[in-house]
Amino acid sequence: MPVAFLDQPPIPVARRPLSERDAVDIWIARWMRVRRRDLVLRYGCDPRRLYEIWEGTRFPAAREKALAIVAETFPSVLERIDLGPHRPVHSRSRHPGQLSLFE
Repeated sequence: MPVAFLDQPPIPVARRPLSERDAVDIWIARWMRVRRRDLVLRYGCDPRRLYEIWEGTRFPAAREKALAIVAETFPSVLERIDLGPHRPVHSRSRHPGQLSLFE
């Protein structure tokens, strides 16, 4: 059973490289709306490693494997989750509306 479905997260493993199995569990946890902070604590990793997985630069096949597990285990959840690609929430550029504040 994937780690993402446990009621209590496992004890974080000392810093170690994430495996493809971890990547599958991280995708499932994202769709189940587990907080990023909780994932960082669970896997004892840098938050950037999570984004590498979600952007597909590390373990690109993990997303499809996770989707197959979710479809088999919880088919009704597929209607409620965002299966789109990862999109950064915050932009580092200034919003044009803020420039008037400095005139």
